[in-house]
Amino acid sequence: MGQKVNPIGFRLGVNRDWRSRWYASPQELPEFLHSDLEIRNYVKKKLQYAAVSKIVIERAWNSIRVTIFTARPGIVIGRKGAEIEKMTEEISKMAQGKQVKIDIQEIKTPELDAQLVAENVALQIERRIAYRRAMKKAVQTAMDFGAEGIRLRCSGRLNGAEISRSEWYREGKVPLHTLRTAVDYGFAEANTVYGKIGVKCWMCKKEEPPVQPASPPPPPPAPAPEPAEV
Repeated sequence: MGQKVNPIGFRLGVNRDWRSRWYASPQELPEFLHSDLEIRNYVKKKLQYAAVSKIVIERAWNSIRVTIFTARPGIVIGRKGAEIEKMTEEISKMAQGKQVKIDIQEIKTPELDAQLVAENVALQIERRIAYRRAMKKAVQTAMDFGAEGIRLRCSGRLNGAEISRSEWYREGKVPLHTLRTAVDYGFAEANTVYGKIGVKCWMCKKEEPPVQPASPPPPPPAPAPEPAEV
């Protein structure tokens, strides 16, 4: 059997960062971990129609910063920031009254975010759109927006069949073993009347060249000598 590894966990420390950024003593770690899971579930459930890609949680001594990456920041903020205030209060209660700050980062091209692509396909399957059509459209859209490659896989009782199966489409290149390639991964579930259908998406984006240190500007040319007076 092939051993599967999560593409994001595989690249941690190479070109991926952790989604929970904090240090804790062995006594505090279980509490912090369960608190993070609770916060993530709450935010994801509350903002299920706001196209939330990922949630990054950072902890300091007595404060928590929650960064929400979303394609629809207007829905997250709400009218006059009402939604943000409500969420801040709820998260503060979950974290035993710690100070909470919520930041919002907008995703400019949701078509190139693997998590949002997987959720979009899952939503279409829930609305009884043919899974093949939804997958082909998502693959084509991603390639049109400049992805190097994309692979989509749906598993479950597709079209209500008695026996569950998996179907996948791939276009372009998705090198899962090359660590320097920026392979994004997303997973979503479609709750249909027949049961759950899992949707996985691997997205290969263009390799970003390493940032070169800026070289100092060249010195200005020396002024020309003035002609001597006769």
